[in-house]
Amino acid sequence: MLEMFYPDCREASAWSIDYAGWYEKGYRGVIFDIDNTLSVHGGPPPEETLELFRRLKALGFAACLVSNNKEPRVRPFACAVDVPYISKAGKPSVRGYEAAMARMGTDRAHTMFVGDQLFTDIFGARRAGLKSILVDPIDPHEEIQIVCKRYLEKIVLFFYARNSAS
Repeated sequence: MLEMFYPDCREASAWSIDYAGWYEKGYRGVIFDIDNTLSVHGGPPPEETLELFRRLKALGFAACLVSNNKEPRVRPFACAVDVPYISKAGKPSVRGYEAAMARMGTDRAHTMFVGDQLFTDIFGARRAGLKSILVDPIDPHEEIQIVCKRYLEKIVLFFYARNSAS
């Protein structure tokens, strides 16, 4: 039952993912969450994120941001990294992921998702049929509703690690 929340793989950060390797495997689109995946909550894109998007474009990837945040948060971030975006996506609903693929011109078989939360990001990506990569949150200081979810995530990740080891 918990498997529906399991990512396909885990990485320390969005910046440490081997995107060239994923490109070689046929992936052409990357959908990203923003807060605590690409920057601190509410913050602008750090230099590592700007460099990441330059690297993705050089590799030939299309990218899109999918966030549950409102447009005033998402639009400036998307402009800074020069990619399309979906705000108020309603994750874990699949509609934001599908809209992102439409904007990138990719399909489920060639698109991956990168995010920091199991119950919105990863669950939604799995429901949409995407390869999902869970990254560690950038900043441990989060809003109370996210802090509460992190305790539940620890339980899921315990079983994920146990099942992955066997």
